[in-house]
Amino acid sequence: MRRTAKVLVRHYADGRTERRPDEVVVEEPLEIRIDDQLVATTMRTPGHDFELAVGFVNAEGLLEDARVTSVRYCGVGSAVETEFNVVSVTTAGGGPLPVPRLSTVSSSCGLCGSDQLEALADRLQPLDSVGPFGVDSLHALVTSMVDGQELFDRTGGVHAAALVSRGSVMVVREDIGRHNAVDKLVGWLLLDGEEGPSELLADTAVLVSSRASFELVQKVWAAGIGTLLAVGAPSALAISTAEAAGMNLVAFVRDGSFNVYAGSVS
Repeated sequence: MRRTAKVLVRHYADGRTERRPDEVVVEEPLEIRIDDQLVATTMRTPGHDFELAVGFVNAEGLLEDARVTSVRYCGVGSAVETEFNVVSVTTAGGGPLPVPRLSTVSSSCGLCGSDQLEALADRLQPLDSVGPFGVDSLHALVTSMVDGQELFDRTGGVHAAALVSRGSVMVVREDIGRHNAVDKLVGWLLLDGEEGPSELLADTAVLVSSRASFELVQKVWAAGIGTLLAVGAPSALAISTAEAAGMNLVAFVRDGSFNVYAGSVS
C-alpha cells in the first residue's frame, strides 16, 4: 500500500532548470461499507484505513449505540483484488439503516448540500460540561503536531489532525483530505484509544493544520470532544455550529497568538 509516489519534475530556480526526482502524496478511492451495506466512496491517502472508515461512519451517525465488532479489507472479494481500497465495518447491530451517498466524497470536501448540513446538526445534542480549554501549552502542541507530520515533510501535500489531552499530543494522523485526517483520529479513539467518545474531557481537543470548516466542527462534535483548535481560519457556519454544540473553537493558532470564536479558554 503506497502513501507516496516518486515522479521526475523539471525544477526552475534562479534562471536555471534541472530535472530531479520528487515525492508526491497518493490519492486513491476508499469504498466504505457497514454491515455489508455500501455507505460511501471517499478519496483519501492510503494508511489507517480502518480508523478512517470507523471515524466516518461515526460522524455520519451510523453507529449510534452499535458496537464495532470487526473491521477488515474487502468484503466484496480479496483485499489484493480490490487493491486494499474497500473497507468493511461490522457491528453488533442496533445502528440505523445505512443510506449510501450517491457521489464520491472528494478529498477537498467531505460533505456538501444544505439539507445534509441541517440533518447532521439536528441529530446531535449540545455537549454537556465543556469547560474552558487550557491554552498554556497550546503552541507547544502545535509544534508537536508539526514534528509528527512525517508525510507532509516528504510531500508537502497533506493535512494533519492531532488529538491532544492534558497538555500533550496523543496521536497525529495525516491525509490529503482534512476531514479524513479527523475521521482517522476519531477512528483511533473508538478502536484503540484509552478514552471512548462518550468520555468528554475539558482538556481534550482536536488540533488541525487547516482551516476550521463546519464539517470539522461536526465531526469533533459527533465524537463527543469539546474543543477544536485550528491553525487556519474558521467559517461563519463553523462558528455558529460550535456555539450550538457548546464547544470551544479556537483558530489562527500561530506565531504566539490565537482567536477564540466560541466557548472560552483559560
